Amino acid sequence: MPRVSQDQLDARRQEILAAARACFARHGYEGATVRRLEEATGLSRGAIFHHFRDKDSLFLAVAEDDAAAMVETVTRNGLVQVMRDLLARAVSPDTTGWLGSQLEVSRRLRTDPAFAKRWAERSEAIAGATRERLLRQREAGVLRDDVPIDVLAQFLELAYDGLVLHLAMGRPAGDLARVLDLVEEAVRRH
Repeated sequence: MPRVSQDQLDARRQEILAAARACFARHGYEGATVRRLEEATGLSRGAIFHHFRDKDSLFLAVAEDDAAAMVETVTRNGLVQVMRDLLARAVSPDTTGWLGSQLEVSRRLRTDPAFAKRWAERSEAIAGATRERLLRQREAGVLRDDVPIDVLAQFLELAYDGLVLHLAMGRPAGDLARVLDLVEEAVRRH
């Protein structure tokens, strides 16, 4: 029997994550049945669950994948850049899936204590990256210094949450780039 390389396994895992993200976004966690996951991925349940222990682990892996990408962008360019990237891709089916996943994470945080406990670490990674970026910006003299870092971080997190909700509700992106300019201007030193 031929051996499968780690690169092939990793590629298959990423394919499953992409298809599962769209399935969870379209149907919600409960509606993304194993049959729908099979249809979305084009794989059998055995092939899917060879890579993930169960549906809950698969959903958490999708959410973790999204959170890791977000932490990377926040670390490099800040939370406003995450919002700009989201806005630039607002019409893409991938973004629609990502928004749906974010809403599903929010719902599960309110309704599933075990999930909330598992998710706390990922949430803190995003918040920590945001605070670290803000501290670096303040040290560089770019960021206003009359407002505590934690308040600025909360302000940006609220703007992000509002943008996600706005787009997930299917509202038009309209002139939101100018709104993001205003958000960015609000945290900058004048």
